[in-house]
Amino acid sequence: MSGSGKSKSDAEIVDLYWARSESAITATADKYGAYCHAISYRILSDHADADECVNDTYLDAWNSMPPHRPSVLSTFLGKIARRISIDRWRRSHAEKRGGGEIPLALDELSEVVGSPDGGVADALDAQALADGVNAFLRRLPTAERRVFMCRYWHLEPIDIICERFGYSESKVKSMLSRTRAKLRVRLEEEGLL
Repeated sequence: MSGSGKSKSDAEIVDLYWARSESAITATADKYGAYCHAISYRILSDHADADECVNDTYLDAWNSMPPHRPSVLSTFLGKIARRISIDRWRRSHAEKRGGGEIPLALDELSEVVGSPDGGVADALDAQALADGVNAFLRRLPTAERRVFMCRYWHLEPIDIICERFGYSESKVKSMLSRTRAKLRVRLEEEGLL
């Protein structure tokens, strides 16, 4: 049970959503606001836009629970914040493609999981493909999984990844390239590509 000044547990927060209590939003903001903002800001590079996406994340969570009861609230909120932020980025960059980390990271990943319409984020949202990618990631050694997630989930620039893990740029690029190649083989074996 949460006391005063302590953040609520994920289960308590989800229960607030299910009870349709407006305090669910406050509890979510207290516990995961900075996390969601960091995801949005990394994609948008604008604090005001990131703030709006975080608010949209809370609204989406409110509209999703019930009927959905997420097992890992941070992942659930992170996925919503990421989707909303990428959608906002796409709208604002529809006519000025190129440049920045998002197109670079998505282009790298599109070599493996591209979709017929070219929408990598849309391809990643397909349930079967997502399940295949998740199963692949669970089998990766920890270092490879963390680097892959930093690049393709959090859309971090390579130099930040190098700094975070103490790796050279060539090591990170090589690790990502090998991991993408392994992912492609795995998804082809499972008939997902």
